[in-house]
Amino acid sequence: MEMNNVPHGTPDSPISDIAYLARSEHRVPTLVALTERRRSRSELCERTGVSSSTMRRTIDEFEGRHWIRKTGYQYEATRLGEAIASGMEDVIDRVETERTLRDIWHWLPDEIGEFPIEAWSELTVTAADPDVPYRPVNRFASLLETTTTVRFLRPEIALMDPCFDLLCRRIDAGVDVTVIDRPRCHAYFRSTYPERSSELLQRDNFAVLEHDDLPPYGTGLLDERVLISCYEQDSGTVQAVVDTDVPAVREWAHSVYERYRSDARPIEPHRLVE
Repeated sequence: MEMNNVPHGTPDSPISDIAYLARSEHRVPTLVALTERRRSRSELCERTGVSSSTMRRTIDEFEGRHWIRKTGYQYEATRLGEAIASGMEDVIDRVETERTLRDIWHWLPDEIGEFPIEAWSELTVTAADPDVPYRPVNRFASLLETTTTVRFLRPEIALMDPCFDLLCRRIDAGVDVTVIDRPRCHAYFRSTYPERSSELLQRDNFAVLEHDDLPPYGTGLLDERVLISCYEQDSGTVQAVVDTDVPAVREWAHSVYERYRSDARPIEPHRLVE
């Protein structure tokens, strides 16, 4: 459908309707509520937290646009209103997803941008906060608590060290763990936990591989879930972890892990206890 005679941004343009809905946070929820079932004005006020006079003006605007109709003392959305409500929900969901990703986007693999936008909304982003800097570590620990298989490419010291005791307990419980990292990271654990390192290398369900040229992000495969760690070199901290069970992302992560694993070399057990 084309309307070539309506300039964008004028009172009669689509942008003006979008702007009207966006100017007050109660308007989209009100319209969405009326797509679910009939509601009275008092119900809508209680649901949105606005005054009766404000809701009356909103209802008048909606009726003027034919988005809702009155039945007795209640209101319900028309098919036009349902279409607008659905479209605005989609826009809000997309903007919420973008707001979640924008601050960590530069740390993520380029391939994430190639996935369908719908897949982005299935990403769980856990970012560090000045008041809770260990939030990404805590998220990783919570996933580690329930997983049965761990395959991790470039697990940063800043992520693994706080979880080292938990990792050891999970290995003792039979969790199968393989890590691929740089020699200097293995050297850190060798010098910091010499006895533990020696004990772990004797376990059949724990393997350490080395690689000299890893990507700048970590990639973990924890059962059916993928975890991407966003490490900031300058601060030496993990700024965020992103996890998901989206099949396309899992397939990508598996291929990345296998590509580096094929070139990785086993670490000599005696090197961890020298």
